[in-house]
Amino acid sequence: MLKRDWSDTENDVLVADYFSMLTCELSGKPYQKAEHNREMQKLLGRSKASIEFKHCNISAAVMAFGLPILKGYQPRFNFQMSLAEAVDRWLNSHPEWIQNQHSTRRSSTSATDTSLSIHHVPTLKSSSGNQEQMQLETIAKHFDIAGRDERNRALGRAGEEYVLHFEQNQLRLVGRDDLAKRICWVSQEGGDGAGYDIESFTPEGNKRFIEVKTTNGWEQTPFYISSNEIRVATTRSENWYLYRLYDFASAPKAFVLRPPLEDHIKLTAASFQASFS
Repeated sequence: MLKRDWSDTENDVLVADYFSMLTCELSGKPYQKAEHNREMQKLLGRSKASIEFKHCNISAAVMAFGLPILKGYQPRFNFQMSLAEAVDRWLNSHPEWIQNQHSTRRSSTSATDTSLSIHHVPTLKSSSGNQEQMQLETIAKHFDIAGRDERNRALGRAGEEYVLHFEQNQLRLVGRDDLAKRICWVSQEGGDGAGYDIESFTPEGNKRFIEVKTTNGWEQTPFYISSNEIRVATTRSENWYLYRLYDFASAPKAFVLRPPLEDHIKLTAASFQASFS
């Protein structure tokens, strides 16, 4: 029997089912993948195996959108752009989901039990060159995933607050409660113009200027960095740190970038200033 292509309607139904399960998973509510699969078989007339495979395709598409993916459905790539478009349609129809989904896990975390797993910085060599990575980058660029995360003020604020508490706890662990009390949430007290979000300290009392970039996606989800942030990173290179938080809704992880940033990431001009001569 010839395999028939998945229609937009089928993609929409399966993407909605995927996000239904993902919402339960992120909020800790029980659900059964097998039960969802049986329901999709009845609704779509597709086999169990084909639905499972398509859910793995959706994981890959969702990963490209910089979002958490369902456990047990490992990403399978080489999917059609029509599937990414179905994910985009669902997200546009549920704008509150992106705005609120990070809070499903963060709301139960207090300032005293903030933990953050620090990982190695992805290298430029490891983050480019293969077809899977190229597909992720194409989708992320096409749907402006970096811009979406940048506009998600609730997500950005939650990430900054998380790092603030993390820094305070790190200083308290080494007996520097005095410095922990002096940490300043600069972006909340004075706006975004400083070129960093948090002013913290080393245990020796040296200042640390920390910029925080947060995503619920994987570690190589692209992000925006302003010309002012780059300028401050350059002029205050000895004290400037960029905390890249990822997988924030599920299990917060991070890596730390230090200047010169070009040694770690590709910087691409995303906008230009227009003036009249």
